[in-house]
Amino acid sequence: MTPVIIMLSGIAALLGTAVLAVAIARLDQATWVVYGVSFALSGAALAVALAWLVSAISSAPVVVLPLGLPWLGAHFRIDALAAFFLMVVNLGGTLASLYGLGYGHHEHARHRVLPFFPAFLAAMNLVVLADDAFTFLFSWEFMSLASWALVVAHHRVSDNRKAGYLYLVMASFGTLALLLAFGLLAGPDGSYDFATMRISEHTSLTAAIVLMLLLLGAGSKAGLAPLHVWLPLAHPAAPSHVSALMSGAMTKVAVYGFIRVVFDLMGAPTWWSGVVVLVFGGVTAVLGILHALMENDIKRLLAYSTIENIGIIFISLGLTLAFAANGMKLAAALALTAALFHVLNHSLFKSLLFFGAGAILTATGERNMEKLGGLIHRMPFTSFAFLVGCAAISALPPLNGFASEWLAFQAILQSPELPQWGLKIMVPAIGGLLALSTALAAACFVKAFGVIFLGRPRSFVAEQAREVDRCSLTTMFVLAALCLFSGILPGIVIDGLGSVTLSLIGDRMPVQISVPWLSIVPIGESRSSYNGLLVFLFTAFSASLCAYVVHRFGSKALRRAPAWDCGFPDPSPVTQYTAGSFAQPIRRVFGSALFQAREKVEMPAPGDPRPAHFTVELRDLVWDGIYAPIIGSVWFIAEKLNHLQFLTIRRYLSLVFLALVTLLLVLALWS
Repeated sequence: MTPVIIMLSGIAALLGTAVLAVAIARLDQATWVVYGVSFALSGAALAVALAWLVSAISSAPVVVLPLGLPWLGAHFRIDALAAFFLMVVNLGGTLASLYGLGYGHHEHARHRVLPFFPAFLAAMNLVVLADDAFTFLFSWEFMSLASWALVVAHHRVSDNRKAGYLYLVMASFGTLALLLAFGLLAGPDGSYDFATMRISEHTSLTAAIVLMLLLLGAGSKAGLAPLHVWLPLAHPAAPSHVSALMSGAMTKVAVYGFIRVVFDLMGAPTWWSGVVVLVFGGVTAVLGILHALMENDIKRLLAYSTIENIGIIFISLGLTLAFAANGMKLAAALALTAALFHVLNHSLFKSLLFFGAGAILTATGERNMEKLGGLIHRMPFTSFAFLVGCAAISALPPLNGFASEWLAFQAILQSPELPQWGLKIMVPAIGGLLALSTALAAACFVKAFGVIFLGRPRSFVAEQAREVDRCSLTTMFVLAALCLFSGILPGIVIDGLGSVTLSLIGDRMPVQISVPWLSIVPIGESRSSYNGLLVFLFTAFSASLCAYVVHRFGSKALRRAPAWDCGFPDPSPVTQYTAGSFAQPIRRVFGSALFQAREKVEMPAPGDPRPAHFTVELRDLVWDGIYAPIIGSVWFIAEKLNHLQFLTIRRYLSLVFLALVTLLLVLALWS
């Protein structure tokens, strides 16, 4: 059996599992059956994708099934790019299924989650395997509907219904944009298979329109600003293991769609396309992390952080377009490797953080960080895994987030060789935005870990929290180990991505596994190098030596004392820093311009026993400036057209007659 047939068989089995889940969802054993089968099938698909990626085979024969359009059929194909994203999707699916074996027993809407979970996994695999426009769009819409059903699983909560409605509208809008993009690529002949699109010639105007449609279609699903508004609503509404899949895998499927069309189907790139993508990526990165810093809801914070990381990926993709358009293949390969490496890294540490958020939610029932605190003593294993995820997403060496963002900065340093002055000026500016977003990400996750796990409990549920089940802990520790492995040995990952960059750019980064001491050298040793293994060994040795010296020469006895209280010996948790107070300095720097932040203090007069109140009001200018006017216009038009349903029969017939005459005139003019 060919790899494509094996993958399609696994997808069929996942769909069969979804059908079975409908029948058995209310049984106690349903959780074990559905997640157990999903774990096995996703693991098998992961093994196939990894084997294909390691083998460095360029492409497999196209498999055509008699489905879809009658004259076209459904085309499926695996190449290096598809193999990499299949690995990302199925790694996320495998670990989410393992996590679900424990987390699923705490799920109150099990019968509304189990049938759609394997269907969601199957849909994401179908999108990556699709090799014609119809199959791609059908699978894309199937993926959107399956994930929408998971978002509204707890539909009795009004915020979840709002999130589901907005997600469905944005998903439909994105699919329409992709449909128009593929229509332009197919041309007047209607050649919807990717093989024909790949060899077709496209005018510069067509390429420009297709690029903008892709930024709308794939960008809305990935979370590019200003199309990100659904994401911070949908991720918190979904169950935590589904949120991990949506953030770690589904947004990467959107990135795959963008790469597939722009780098594979559209032909040679232009330098100005790199400018457009760079601007979207830079704005998205900074806007996403600033929103995350303002959040007190842990899952909304993680959702906004996903937007930031999508911005980082698109910055690298914009650099790839700029370098490739100018024939700088090695620099383009470096930038594309950085983008793909960050795709993998983000899927690892963001899944870990969402799983950690799910563990916190299971133990306390709270997502509001202001009601948590002190969990490091009650959930030590979860706190350690969450700390690893926070360090990784903050791009701290020797973890994986640093490795991919360091590669992106190395690509930015190649910008002086670009011939266009616009790019020479813009790329360093985008590099500044990337550096700013990285620093703000570190501040954001210092806040998240400190407020949730350190200090004293701020509520009764935080005091009563207990560690979660073994399946959930195992999943988090596996992800923590993968974050460390891909951080200290990034050369192995870079070499694995070589076949992908070679197929898309025509070049690859130098082979890293042969570099002494397992260092990575992006361009040449005279320019830069990095050794994650040595950094890890030095960090571990220094920390161990410091701990030994403190305990050996300081005191052998264990002494416990109250935490430093800033001179206020009040044991009340209200004297601690909160999430809002931690973000206050940054809010005062950026908030007035980007969020129209307003702080209100209500201080009672002396002798008045009422407590003082401090409130902060933030506004989403993207929503107020773009989406609110659209919603208002739709309501206005709907109200004006509402009287049409009360017309008499003669007026209805007159409208039908006028519409028929108009259509005939259009046909006459068209011909």
